Amino acid sequence: MGSTAALKELQRDLENKANDLSKLQKDIAKNHQVRKKYTIQLGENELVLKELDLLNEDANVYKLIGPVLVKQDLAEANANVRKRIDYISAEFVWMPHSKI
Repeated sequence: MGSTAALKELQRDLENKANDLSKLQKDIAKNHQVRKKYTIQLGENELVLKELDLLNEDANVYKLIGPVLVKQDLAEANANVRKRIDYISAEFVWMPHSKI
């Protein structure tokens, strides 16, 4: 009889461990998706910054706001993109195993 109780206890313990593992796997998948999103955004913004650096100071720059292109100052556009890059890079700090 004692071995049956011990076996049931082990089975419950194993089920709890399996549930914990499942939760961890879901967290890892969620973190992977978030990291992927930030990596893509960072790459896009770095590309935009490189493009902005190629422009002359008198170049026309437009920002897409909804369906409308709005003229924007080159220095302002440059500053906004740099702020976005800083923000995205800061978001990686809290993410485990980030290499940025």
